[in-house]
Amino acid sequence: MLTLLSMFYYICLRRRSRSGTRGEALTSRRAVESGQRAVMPVTVEVEQYAKEVLDFSSHYGSENSMSYTMWNLAGVPNVFPSSGDFTQTAVFRAYGTWWEQCASAPPPFRRTPKGFHSRDYIELGFEEPVYPTAVDVLETYYPGAIVQILACSHNPFSQNPPTDVRWEVLWSGEPTKVLTPQARQFSPNIKHINFPTNLLRLEVNSSLLDYYTELDAVILRGVKERPMLALYKMPLIDINDLSDSEDELSDVGCSFRQGDSKHQRTGNGYFDKLPYELIQLILSHLTLPDLCRLAQSCKLLHQHCCDPLQYTQLSLQPYWARLSDASLGHLQSRCTLLQRINLSWTGNRGALTLTGFSSFLKACGLSLGCLELSCCHFLNEACLEVISQTCPGLQELNLSSCDRLHPQAFAHISKLTRLRRLVLYRTKIEQTAILSILTFCIELRHLSLGSCVRIDDYDGVASMLAARCRSLRSLDLWRCKNLTDRGLAELVSGCRMLEELDLGWCPTLQSSTGCFEYLARSLPRLRKLFLTANRTVCDSDIEELAASCPSLQHLDILGTRLVSAASLKKLLQSCPRLLLLDVSFCSQIDTRVVQELSGLFPKVAIKKSFTQ
Repeated sequence: MLTLLSMFYYICLRRRSRSGTRGEALTSRRAVESGQRAVMPVTVEVEQYAKEVLDFSSHYGSENSMSYTMWNLAGVPNVFPSSGDFTQTAVFRAYGTWWEQCASAPPPFRRTPKGFHSRDYIELGFEEPVYPTAVDVLETYYPGAIVQILACSHNPFSQNPPTDVRWEVLWSGEPTKVLTPQARQFSPNIKHINFPTNLLRLEVNSSLLDYYTELDAVILRGVKERPMLALYKMPLIDINDLSDSEDELSDVGCSFRQGDSKHQRTGNGYFDKLPYELIQLILSHLTLPDLCRLAQSCKLLHQHCCDPLQYTQLSLQPYWARLSDASLGHLQSRCTLLQRINLSWTGNRGALTLTGFSSFLKACGLSLGCLELSCCHFLNEACLEVISQTCPGLQELNLSSCDRLHPQAFAHISKLTRLRRLVLYRTKIEQTAILSILTFCIELRHLSLGSCVRIDDYDGVASMLAARCRSLRSLDLWRCKNLTDRGLAELVSGCRMLEELDLGWCPTLQSSTGCFEYLARSLPRLRKLFLTANRTVCDSDIEELAASCPSLQHLDILGTRLVSAASLKKLLQSCPRLLLLDVSFCSQIDTRVVQELSGLFPKVAIKKSFTQ
């Protein structure tokens, strides 16, 4: 008996002596898993601002200036802690949900994961690679857009080509709407990673915001020595795990063995007795990784999960960080009936090559109607040539912010004669290529040439559009520098079906020529008109819009000094569908007028930004 008690006492002492260490280990592990900061070794914490802006998806500013551009995020703060609308900040092109309501917006892709919220991004390079301990984002106007912060293992300033590029999510969250537009320092609790980084990526979603979010600077804090807790590596689900080999399938599920002959019951609850179409409908609600995992469970589900009808439209944008040539290779056999695919943001830093991209399109491009390639910097002239050769029925092509494509590459687009939607925002397309495209692609309905600074003569483009593309519904000429009243008049005379027209920041248009009044009279179907930063817009222009464009939904006259409250009231009374009216920096429209009009017309979002 005494011996037993002694052994029990000894065991208790051993457990007690180990409990502290075990508890600390558990606490540390939980801290890593929950993204909480953990105890770091004694070392000096480095604090650094971004050295360089490396890449981004959009910005409000011009390619040839610093006002409202993403390049303002490099270096120390320009504005913070002040709040308001400042040109020295970084501003993305869009906010809210009204962009998605426009006729030019493409329909959303099915199978997009519910946790993927990102709409825009910016990548920043820092001087020294560190193990991050904190990331601070200085937001100066309408904060709350940031939904994800990622770190990359590649040093962007290294002379060596990138190999084994790895991205880790430091923090992620859902879009939020902060109650006040005032400035704040956003410092989320980040996850610790097991590699040093000097490349961060911020992804944003401004859909819940009432106005443009503005960012001033980003601070990366970190240590140069590897933290002990970085040894804990969180498991990753790799999209490359898409193998179809039947040798890997389990015989238990695929044979659906029956019990004894007396009961004649299948081991899967009669799932295989469901109609083929019903199983297909059930599987259509799965995300792509889940569909690929399920294909490895049994032969029956492998057959359903690899059915080309499950892959008529496919968005690979949420998986941009892990997509590779191997991924496209695994999907190739399943996408023979592919109609729409979103490859935006994918393939950068060597993840996709011409060989992998070409092989995929040659196998899957025959029935392809929509190809989204926004911010795909792996693209070159050979890639566009492959697209023109393998996708004869292509109707939609998005090359937004593919700003590293050589100008001569765009000539291949003219071979896609069935195009209806073409997005060339922030590309280096030149005059000869765009005129060639408009000559042959006469079925165009939606065209974006926003911030295409290499086009020399927009009047010539407008003339060609009027002659060849009379079915045009939307046209984005944001920040074109040389469109005159003559070109605008020719455009609206030939393209009378226009519903959306963006002439924001076009300084060569003057209201005194009567061009805006003629525009309103010529386009009775007009639903969206942006005259942003045109200080000459006056009451007669607004009154003509009220008289001629009853379907108007979105109007931006930011910056004009010649529009009164009376003409705005007449517009609001005459255009019952109006949803958005931006009168920021309109000198005759003060906060009191905005409050009065908002009270009379509560369904209209009247925007009025401020500077402090």
